[in-house]
Amino acid sequence: MSKDICISDVIVHLHPKAYRDDKDQIEDDLRSHEGVLSVHFNKPDRPHAVLVAYDLDAVSSQDVLAEVRKSDRLAMMAGM
Repeated sequence: MSKDICISDVIVHLHPKAYRDDKDQIEDDLRSHEGVLSVHFNKPDRPHAVLVAYDLDAVSSQDVLAEVRKSDRLAMMAGM
């Protein structure tokens, strides 16, 4: 029996100067967060934007943003 999951995406914009130092840590933290399915920084066009796919039943967009804000308190949700 298969269980359907609801997948959503959110783009989080990091402060342009802050992302360079914390990018790897942000990726690792997000990937280890329950419900996060994938994490990708958009290079080279917008290197400060991170696209996160997540399971709506396990995590919310606010949880994703809170995780990113542990490294960059100025991060903002840009869209879903």
